[in-house]
Amino acid sequence: MNSVKYAALAFAATTGLALPTLSHASSMWHTANGEAGYAYYPDHFKSTKTRDQVSAETMTARKDGTLDQLQAQYQLNAPVPVKNAAAGKTRTQVIAELNSETAAERATRMNLLAGS
Repeated sequence: MNSVKYAALAFAATTGLALPTLSHASSMWHTANGEAGYAYYPDHFKSTKTRDQVSAETMTARKDGTLDQLQAQYQLNAPVPVKNAAAGKTRTQVIAELNSETAAERATRMNLLAGS
């Protein structure tokens, strides 16, 4: 009876230690024991796009200038700019909003701008 209990305990411990490593098998990023804390394995990447789809996206990015922007940002180690999904407000719209705000909203905005 004791040997069965110890065998079950050993199996549970082994399974508990092995499961976290199995979950990383489908990921490009794995934990590492170095200073970085992770390692990158590009060969573990599984794409859902075909080669033709990726080529078409690259050509589109090249034509509209997005590819050049991304490459420049990468070289500068700067964050990638995000495209706005919606159009911005006009100057007239912003002025109308400022003129129609309540006293409490104005006080809040002024506090935010003053940094207090």
